[in-house]
Amino acid sequence: MRLRSGVFAASCLLVEALGVALFLRGFFPVAVRSLPRREARGDPPAEPAPPGPGMVSNWTKIPPPLFKKVVLVLIDALRDDFVFGSKGKQFMPYTTQVVEKGTSYSFIAEAKPPTVTMPRIKALMTGSIPGFIDVIVNLNSPALLDDNLIWQAKTTGKRIIFYGDDTWVKLFPKHFVEHDGTTSFFVSDFTEVDDNVTRHLDRVLKREDWDLLILHYLGLDHIGHMTGPNSPLVGPKLREMDNILKKIHISLLSKEEASLPNLLVVCGDHGMSETGSHGGSSEGEVHTPLLFISSAFEKRSGPLTPPGLVQQTDLASTLAVGLGLPISRNSVGNLILPVVGGKTMREQLRFVHLNGFQLSRLLQENTPAYEKDPGYEHFKIAEKSHSNWIKLYLEGNNSEILLNLGKKVLKQYLEALKTLSSSLSKQVAQYDMYSMMVGTVIIMEVLLLLLLSIPKALSSRAEFEVPLSPPLFSLLFYLMCLMLCAVHVIVCTSAESLCYFCSMSWLTAVGVMMLISALMCGILSAIAKIFENSRLPLKNLVVSSSSWSEIDVLILAGTIGHVLSLGASSFIEEEHQTWYFLINTLCLVLCQELCRNNFLLKEWEPHHSTTMKQNFDSVGEASECKNIDIPAAGNSKLSKATSSAEFIKGSDKWISLASPWIILICCRLLRSLNQTGVQWAHRSDFGHWLTSSEHKSELSFLAAISLLMILFLVQRRCSLVSKIAMALGLLGVYSYRAAIGNVIFPWQRDSKDISKGITEARFVYVFVLGIVFTGTKDLLKSQVISADSSVKSTGLWEVYSGLVLLAALLFRPHNLPVLVFCLLIQTMMTKYIWRPLKCDAAQITVMHYWFGQAFFYFQGNSNGIATVDISAGFVGLESYVEIPAIFLTAFATYTGPLLWAIHLLCYLSSEVNRNSAAVGHGCFCYAVLRSVPVAIYIVLVTGLRYHLFIWSVFSPKLLYEGVHVFITAAVCLFFMAMDQKHSQKV
Repeated sequence: MRLRSGVFAASCLLVEALGVALFLRGFFPVAVRSLPRREARGDPPAEPAPPGPGMVSNWTKIPPPLFKKVVLVLIDALRDDFVFGSKGKQFMPYTTQVVEKGTSYSFIAEAKPPTVTMPRIKALMTGSIPGFIDVIVNLNSPALLDDNLIWQAKTTGKRIIFYGDDTWVKLFPKHFVEHDGTTSFFVSDFTEVDDNVTRHLDRVLKREDWDLLILHYLGLDHIGHMTGPNSPLVGPKLREMDNILKKIHISLLSKEEASLPNLLVVCGDHGMSETGSHGGSSEGEVHTPLLFISSAFEKRSGPLTPPGLVQQTDLASTLAVGLGLPISRNSVGNLILPVVGGKTMREQLRFVHLNGFQLSRLLQENTPAYEKDPGYEHFKIAEKSHSNWIKLYLEGNNSEILLNLGKKVLKQYLEALKTLSSSLSKQVAQYDMYSMMVGTVIIMEVLLLLLLSIPKALSSRAEFEVPLSPPLFSLLFYLMCLMLCAVHVIVCTSAESLCYFCSMSWLTAVGVMMLISALMCGILSAIAKIFENSRLPLKNLVVSSSSWSEIDVLILAGTIGHVLSLGASSFIEEEHQTWYFLINTLCLVLCQELCRNNFLLKEWEPHHSTTMKQNFDSVGEASECKNIDIPAAGNSKLSKATSSAEFIKGSDKWISLASPWIILICCRLLRSLNQTGVQWAHRSDFGHWLTSSEHKSELSFLAAISLLMILFLVQRRCSLVSKIAMALGLLGVYSYRAAIGNVIFPWQRDSKDISKGITEARFVYVFVLGIVFTGTKDLLKSQVISADSSVKSTGLWEVYSGLVLLAALLFRPHNLPVLVFCLLIQTMMTKYIWRPLKCDAAQITVMHYWFGQAFFYFQGNSNGIATVDISAGFVGLESYVEIPAIFLTAFATYTGPLLWAIHLLCYLSSEVNRNSAAVGHGCFCYAVLRSVPVAIYIVLVTGLRYHLFIWSVFSPKLLYEGVHVFITAAVCLFFMAMDQKHSQKV
């Protein structure tokens, strides 16, 4: 069976995407787990039995609640400096007064990455550390089945009321006696989303029919996503939150009884980065304030001390004790002792013993050699000391010895709790190694098959014979299938932990085993053919003696260097520097090639004219084995130089020579627009300057000029109808940004009339769909009705221009120059570099890939989740709609690589002087370029899975690589559809 290069590459990427999905499912672990929730309830442990006969403690039940009513106010994206810093003093005066002089305890709660809402709510309510894969399911939160504080409260008859983020309603269905959820994903809503919570407050605070009130405010998070933490909108929102806290606190104080006080808890689920987003591990994202306010605490006096650092998971244990509930079985948190510091020594020891017993039991259920764990040993020592203290207490000893011994026991318990919590937190990384290994085998087999197929796939015909049923390997195929199935049975029947691949149906598992066997047989067949061909005598010495150009050497060295850099966490954090260096070096090498062809060639031409003609004849005979997609000359460096010297005449010559330097200047300007990475992300950049409220006029002028430049650069190859639609669409883009207050029209003095811009955005979507539809119609016409290359080329350019218009709509105004420079560099390289140098399809593909990667970072992206601009997923939407939101967010994030990939297809398809195999070559090279780093990175991540930075650095990068593979597979399918078989022009 003969396959074209494009079809083969797309098929390999689809199989690789399957392997990546399986690896991701196995790599992102589930957290440590205790018994299921329905089995979680049981008798609480009694106090440690005093030594000696006849002495028994009479305290065997859960201690009674410490507070009558508890109000939990969760302010989304509340950074610690918003309360404890200058912003808190300025905009939250009442809260600051309570923190500094009131009856309160204040802490900085540290959240573990990923710092997104749904995993953080799980951490707050269960005390466990959610798995990293919760980042993905954050958009559609399923019900929480683990033992948690809400379930325990409901089971014991507590009446819970909730208002705010509807993620809570999805996680805890049927747990609230009253609730009103608001969508958390419509990020352009700053006011209504909080007003819908506050409107219930006056009525609820007057009632007595509730025990726990939870309020989740989203407005601050939405402001951060849209305008950043330094926005002028942050201050008024903090003042609004301060007034709400004041109202709640005064109401709780007025309704307190002598028996039990009330408690107000203020916290954030996560913070926000300097760009206003979250998801990563920067200090601004992981540090949130945690305030406990109650009349039960002593009033602060003396000098103000900085807030202590606690873990976010500690809140679940502390609230459980405060409400008189069992601590959640899966909690790894510690009791925050100052909250119960006003109780008697016996009560305090009882609380920490319950916490230690729960942690030690969780350790026993997740660690075979738990008895040797230092935390468990410390707990047993503390428990023994506790029993001695109980003996003295029951004997009625009230001396100083009893108090000192109690303090010693308390200190031992706290040390044990800290060690136990640390041990359990490290066990979060329970990997599904079997699923990971199966996925890795598939990925590595696909990579090896692609590498072995390079000579044939990049030949002039761009097709090769695929041995689907070779007689030599038929027996081997069945033997491998049987062996793999036997291994599968052994692993799945002996695996102690749940394995995802084992949970699949047997039919699916056998299909995967057959796929692995087929890939291995294909690899062995390709290797055998290579050995067979190596024994044949060389007929064409010209081919074997062809030398590599500087561009080829740079491409190979750059690809290998980038792949090797993925093994270091610092290189991953600052990967943008690698790509900036590679494209800068590429521009210098291109400049050298252009200078050689324009100046040095004149001395060579008379001397080599006869030799060149002979070489052309020889190359023509040997073209079957080489990457030849340029007519009449192939792979001789002198022949390329001759044709380029004839091509460049007059002023075009000097523009061509200046092009690499202009591109370098453009790249340098783009680097100043958005600071990315980790080390220097906090530094101000030109983008921050533009987005500040004082420079809205400058931003408006830049956005208008950028949109005009986009129209000028993209409309050249479109039909008249598409040009008009493009112009109207770009006008709609500016109108949308003006409607939501990002920019202003010249006749506007201010931007008070801010709306959601839904009408304007949908106006643009109409033109995007119209342009893409027009291009698709031309493509179908060229593919089905008549094989007209000009119609096909026009259709591709129109689809490309429609995607550019969509990108212009989704990009923030200060990022529009990125789109302009992208189009400008593509235009210059097409006319003044690739055509004069007669670059082949493989070289052009690598250049497209490199620039696509660089523009991914020019947009302001990084390898951290915090830089994903989720606001792009809600442009033109009145409410959260899952599929459009995911598509728009993914497109906005990967706009750079996508536009360069589609431009590659447009360019290779529209070049009439190229062999029709060029599109197949481009598709194959693109598949190889994506497969090499993802395969090597998966091997590296597997080896580094216990690295200190595995969750903060390596895991986010793995998610980016996985999504990029899926997108590249879709792009290669588009390549395959456009790779129409025409007559060869060699």
